[in-house]
Amino acid sequence: MSRQQQGRLAAESFYHLAHLSLAGRACQGLACFAARNDAPHRWEVAHGNTPPLYCIGQCYRAPAAVGDDARVHVQVASPVSVLLENVILGGVRTLEAYVGHGGGRALQSALDMDAAAIIDVVTESGLRGRGGAGFPTGFKWQAVARQTVSAKYVVVNGDEGDPGSFSDRLLLEDDPFRLIEACVIAGIAVGAQRGYIYLRKEYSDAHAILRQAVDDAYRHAWLGDQVLGTGHRFHLELIIGQGSYVCGEETSLLNSIEGRRPEVRIRPPQITQRGLFGAPTLVNNVETLCAVPWIINHGARAYAALGMPRSRGTKLLSLNSLFRRPGLYEVEFGITLRQIVEELGGGLRRGKLLGVMIGGPLAGLIPPRLLDTPFGYEELQAIGGAVGHGGVIAFSDDTSIADLVSEVFRFGALESCGRCTPCRVGSAELAHGFNAATSKVPDIHRWHELIDSLAQTSLCGHGRGLAEFAHSIERHYPEELAACFAS
Repeated sequence: MSRQQQGRLAAESFYHLAHLSLAGRACQGLACFAARNDAPHRWEVAHGNTPPLYCIGQCYRAPAAVGDDARVHVQVASPVSVLLENVILGGVRTLEAYVGHGGGRALQSALDMDAAAIIDVVTESGLRGRGGAGFPTGFKWQAVARQTVSAKYVVVNGDEGDPGSFSDRLLLEDDPFRLIEACVIAGIAVGAQRGYIYLRKEYSDAHAILRQAVDDAYRHAWLGDQVLGTGHRFHLELIIGQGSYVCGEETSLLNSIEGRRPEVRIRPPQITQRGLFGAPTLVNNVETLCAVPWIINHGARAYAALGMPRSRGTKLLSLNSLFRRPGLYEVEFGITLRQIVEELGGGLRRGKLLGVMIGGPLAGLIPPRLLDTPFGYEELQAIGGAVGHGGVIAFSDDTSIADLVSEVFRFGALESCGRCTPCRVGSAELAHGFNAATSKVPDIHRWHELIDSLAQTSLCGHGRGLAEFAHSIERHYPEELAACFAS
């Protein structure tokens, strides 16, 4: 066997879902865990599946399985819609329909603008990354644009892996040309002539729709060697992941595109300097890019007028099935968590609220007493939470803190890339220790030792995020956590 073949096999062995049919498989994501008592048998089936399936983007009807999807409730709860205007129509999936609804105007404007002017508009809008860290988008674009090399790339992170989130899935399925338009604009702005959309395998419908949309964009010269008859060149390729949560981390994602084992890269160098195939690379997630056409059309000031001083614009929120009104909502930053839970979601349809997890399984659990906190990047960070991807998972009192800790660390261990020992080994130990079925009382000193190691030695946000989740439990649920050690 050649070294190249060995490398390819080593990379394939990393993934959960390579060469595996997803038909009929049940989901093990945290939104399905939260709703497990609504369909105990399905959850048992899901929990017995090997390898596990996280998440299929049906958190509004959990516990969910592939193949039995239902239409999701979608609502614009902000003064204007930046992102959902085509989704609420039921979807705009042809280029002709997209143009008929005003699509393409931003691209035409960008073709007539200086690249620096495009970046200035994005910077002045205050748009921040919607995938997790909330880094200012314009600064990232500027960092790639200032690199004086000919080969650069735009990469779309469509690996929406946070259990509890399904916003990107609906954007991809119901408004694919908005993303394509944004990719071309980003390429013009940073000087990239090629881009990749990295899509998770679990979104098979989005795969088919995007593939058709990219083909249509080539046929109508939105993509190719002469974009809309101009001197701009931009090619776009769709890459399908094979099942790995850690590929949502941008350096792991780039390794995956390159056909390498998708482990986290050590930084520096930053990927804006040396990213995909060693070239400067812009990585943005789907929702971030989909805001760009609106910003170009309406101007930076109009976008910055929405939201809060450090959290501008609107955000998509995915509400899970424990709410009375689950679904996808577009909100303005600054709305309180209480408004999200009680007014938009209608409160819980059963039980008493234990807490809400916003931004994925690596974010903190927020207790009911903090629901008056405004929804914003710094505001949530101050209470141990995160905006993240915008998934909002409500947990009722039929979930104990011990069960939740065990499930989060079980997920963390299964999805670890394995490079950092505390993440690979420590997460599994914590999951086992808090699992009621093991009849083993966790040790408080070992807890602190492992959490500190995760926080201090993890190379990426996976291990550090697990530590942040643990710290939120210590901060907000000290009595329940103490009872786990005392029992």
